[in-house]
Amino acid sequence: MSDQKLVWINNNMVLWEKATVPILSHGLSRGSAIFEVFGVHPGPEGPMAFRMDKHIDRLFHTADCLGMTIAYSKEEIMQAVSEAVRVNKIGRGLVKIMAYWSEEAIISLVLDSDLDIAIFAVSEGNGLTLDSAEPLKACFSKWYKLHPLTVPTTAKACAYYLNGMIARKSAMEKGFDIGILRHTDGFVAEGSIESVFIIKDGIIKTPPLGNILSSITRMSIIEAAEAEGLTVSQELIPSEVLFEADEMFICHTGSKIMPIKQFEDRQLPAPGPVTERLLAIIGSITSFKDDRFVHWFQPL
Repeated sequence: MSDQKLVWINNNMVLWEKATVPILSHGLSRGSAIFEVFGVHPGPEGPMAFRMDKHIDRLFHTADCLGMTIAYSKEEIMQAVSEAVRVNKIGRGLVKIMAYWSEEAIISLVLDSDLDIAIFAVSEGNGLTLDSAEPLKACFSKWYKLHPLTVPTTAKACAYYLNGMIARKSAMEKGFDIGILRHTDGFVAEGSIESVFIIKDGIIKTPPLGNILSSITRMSIIEAAEAEGLTVSQELIPSEVLFEADEMFICHTGSKIMPIKQFEDRQLPAPGPVTERLLAIIGSITSFKDDRFVHWFQPL
């Protein structure tokens, strides 16, 4: 994936293959790195970032939750994103911002230095597939969502994704694509990297914030749906309700909406009529055909 790609690290551009850390770095050996990832779309006058402001706000929220300090301002990080996208000639792609301690930590657990920042701008292709609406099969994971009394679950920390990785792995071992995590009280939480939506009697339902990641894609779908006059309910969803859903879909940064065609042993329309309408709405927004949402994009 190198091909002379450049990575912005601490105000310097370095070759992709040089963007490394020691194996015993705190970010790797202690799993303390935090991150954000968001889409880049080819706009009428050049590449545009999808809700970069919200993503960078969340990066700083994560740092605050975990008692970390980012040495750069939000404005400086946005400028660095623009530089990384420009030098790598990104059209449709993703930006991933990593904030981490690169210093070695053989036994040290708590550090007080500022986080390093690395910004990767990656084009679609070469193994990165974006905007897929291919229907998927989902099941409940045997693993449960991290409890909010163990870690601040609204933070976007790399270590948390071990929870998502084993949920996805266990689902795949059963022949499914997606494993849906539940809270320890049995209510529906989210997927490994996905927010979960169901439609019942024309109402779009999704678990409430508080014990799940505050997904920017989730927020965008809710805002767009309500702007179109659709009813959205953010509510606790008991596990058994998923077996009664008329439609189901998931969302994440890389593919805004992905219909679920099978949940456990139950077949679902994929996409169903409401999901299909949402696909059209989001597609119109990301192709810059809906002026109501142009403020969601920042030029790069």
